Amino acid sequence: MRERDPLSALSVVLRSVDAVRNARALFVLLGTFAVAGMLVAMAESALAREAGWWGPIEAAAALFVAFYGGNAAGILVMDDARGLPIREVPDALRAALASAHRLLLALLIVFAGYAIAAGGLLGLLWVSRLAVSGPVIGPLLFGLAVPIGVLAVGLAVLSLMAVVVPLAAPAVWSGAGVLQVVRNLFQLVRERLLTVVLLMAAVTLLTAGMGAIATAVVTIGGRVIAELGVRVVGVDVPAQQLMAGLFGYGLRSLGAAGAPTGSTGHAAAALVGGGIVFALALLLPGLVYLRGTCAVYLAMTDAATDEPAPH
Repeated sequence: MRERDPLSALSVVLRSVDAVRNARALFVLLGTFAVAGMLVAMAESALAREAGWWGPIEAAAALFVAFYGGNAAGILVMDDARGLPIREVPDALRAALASAHRLLLALLIVFAGYAIAAGGLLGLLWVSRLAVSGPVIGPLLFGLAVPIGVLAVGLAVLSLMAVVVPLAAPAVWSGAGVLQVVRNLFQLVRERLLTVVLLMAAVTLLTAGMGAIATAVVTIGGRVIAELGVRVVGVDVPAQQLMAGLFGYGLRSLGAAGAPTGSTGHAAAALVGGGIVFALALLLPGLVYLRGTCAVYLAMTDAATDEPAPH
């Protein structure tokens, strides 16, 4: 791995806000969100009707779409983060289908390593309580296990949350193979854990800031348009109810609110339009987070020299 000035790495991470201009990644995420949501709704309906295997099949299809669609969007974000020409959406989808399974295999290997380490710690605790270990050896072993266990568990959780979970996918999107992903994650944990933790904290703050900005824009704009809809269009529904779509509520909320029949057409249109805005408000912080994780991975590794993900 190459050495990089932490301030230089931070400046790269701060440029993650440019992710909102990646229209192709936004389109893929929006399509994934819509298709997966539709499949989940179909699965819930099938389970409610007790329609045999259709519910589990549709739920599995929703997971498939969410996993591979999310990886396709991540590949497009990684192209942007590496300064490469952003590939076409069909190429990104094919690359995700060809490479996303590496993420599952790499995580399986990493979690197996965590399980082995946890088994070793449990074994040390179990040995320390054996009666045959005697009144001296047992307490000594337990006294040794306490500091080892505290540090091991704390560092394991920290590395899991700051390195493995956020950076495993960018490693795959950069074109790394399964063993290379595992090796890079291990080196980051061993050599640059604190730096990665601080950079990921910056990514989290950027994401939260983008979320706050998106929420403010949606709330202020939605309130104004809802009031205009009541006063200018004449929709006989409270302005607060017209804003329901901006916060994830669907058409069923109209009936629950007792909306007049004559106004349900306009109110339904407002909910659908608000739902689109709600999805965009969720996706923009998500794009910033994806770009931030890609930036952290690239800044901390030699991923710039890896082969790109297959087209």
